[in-house]
Amino acid sequence: MQLKGINYDTGFGGATGDRSRVEFDPAAVRRELEIIATDLHCNAVRISGDDPDRITQAAHAAIDAGLQVWFAPFPIDLTPAQLEPYFERCARAAQEIWQRDHHTVLVLGCEMSLFCKGFVPGEVLFERLRNAMDPQAWANFTPETDFTRMLAGLLKQARKNFSGGITYASGDWEEIDWSGFDFASVDLYRDAGNADRYAERVREHTTHGKPLVITEFGCCTYQSAAEAGGMGWAIIDYSATPRVLNGDYVRDETVQRAYFEESMDVFEAQDVHGAFWFTFAGYEAVSAAGPRRDLDLASYGAVKVLDGEKGVRYPDMTWEPKAVFDAIAARFAAGVK
Repeated sequence: MQLKGINYDTGFGGATGDRSRVEFDPAAVRRELEIIATDLHCNAVRISGDDPDRITQAAHAAIDAGLQVWFAPFPIDLTPAQLEPYFERCARAAQEIWQRDHHTVLVLGCEMSLFCKGFVPGEVLFERLRNAMDPQAWANFTPETDFTRMLAGLLKQARKNFSGGITYASGDWEEIDWSGFDFASVDLYRDAGNADRYAERVREHTTHGKPLVITEFGCCTYQSAAEAGGMGWAIIDYSATPRVLNGDYVRDETVQRAYFEESMDVFEAQDVHGAFWFTFAGYEAVSAAGPRRDLDLASYGAVKVLDGEKGVRYPDMTWEPKAVFDAIAARFAAGVK
């Protein structure tokens, strides 16, 4: 495996007003990317978010730390008409990073058939998640444009403004024509529904004639989180202020660690080109005291974000490594097949 990576969030949000990362301190960003390189032993980082300026700033710090950058804009709730100017701006920003390191890759969005408007019924993400599997919601809905044609147009435009490799972080349900891309990339979470055929599904994604990169894989930090896979975050009650968990869950960091090791075994056996753990930190999923206040249980982060405290192991940070942090570090330091 050539790319040993992790996702790094610079912040994104949608029409509901929530942000995945509110504070963005340049010194903390630089320090975290140094830790990703030197302590986690990653050689690549997928830097995502909806603000190209934040991604660019983090990308420069990543290159300074010796990391290969996957420049990954993450639009949410944009319409097809809004995506073209957005990605033109992103491609120009990514070109600035490519000029420093020609290994830089541009990721043209993430699971946009669901995260953006016009392809699934619903104005905001939660509505689209609910409607995606509801036949009644589709009864009077017509997609604004053909998704495949739109993505091909975005790729053609990006080639005019960016000189490096280009891919798209697809959802496992999306059928992508990879012929014009440099990598086939998929966010592929193992869960109760696909666990018995997960290796087979990975293998199927290697048949496109392009190097396969797993742009996201991971699970949260509670018992049964592995069965939830990519929906593990849904144990948060988003109607509550402040946010709380929607029930009683048992914290279990060994679940995350085992999920990482078992997934990596599959990826190596299928000879994937690279994989990015999701994610370094869930910045707004703070571990606080009190009933149902430990939101880190619903975080995919390799570190636990603390409630205003400084870490013990990393006294300059407001987070502490979880068990999966050390598993990632050990495996990546040893190298992968």
